[in-house]
Amino acid sequence: MIQRLSILALAASAFAWSGTQHSTASASIASATGASVGSATFTDTPGGLLIVGSVSGLPAGIHGIHVHSVGKCEGPAFTTAAGHFNPAMKKHGFKSADGPHMGDLPNFDMPASGPAHFEFIVPGVSLKGTNAILGANGAAIVIHATLDDYMTDPAGNSGARIACGVITGM
Repeated sequence: MIQRLSILALAASAFAWSGTQHSTASASIASATGASVGSATFTDTPGGLLIVGSVSGLPAGIHGIHVHSVGKCEGPAFTTAAGHFNPAMKKHGFKSADGPHMGDLPNFDMPASGPAHFEFIVPGVSLKGTNAILGANGAAIVIHATLDDYMTDPAGNSGARIACGVITGM
C-alpha cells in the first residue's frame, strides 16, 4: 500500500506543473492470440515517465510488467520486444544491489473479473531525449504470466510473455 501511495503522490505532484507542452505516447496491448486486452498511455513529467494503463481478459493473479527495449510485438512469444529497457546496463530487479533496469515496473494484480488498472512513475526515463524509450528501436510494454520476484536476472522469473503493446508517439 505504501508503494502505491508513494507512486500516486509522485504522479499527483508531477501534474502540478503548468505552462509546458506534455509529450505523450500510447500502446494498444494484445494477447498472444492477437486479441485486444487493454491499453496504456505514457506521459513525460518532471518526476519521470508516467505510465497509466488498464487491462482485462488476462489470467487472474499477480503479473510482472516491464518496458522492453524494442518496439515489436510479434506473437505468440513476443521475443521480438527483446530484453528490458536498460540503458544504464544494470541488473534486473528492485531488490538487486546492482539494479534495477529502467524498464522494471512494479507487479500488478489482475482480478478474477473486471479490469486491472495500473499507474507507475519511472524516474529518469522519458519519451525523447536522455533515457528515451522512443529512440531508434522504439519500445514495448510487456505483461508476463507470473509475478516478478524483483531479483532474478534478467526478468525476475516472471514467466512467459502473455501480452504486449508497441509504444508509439502521439
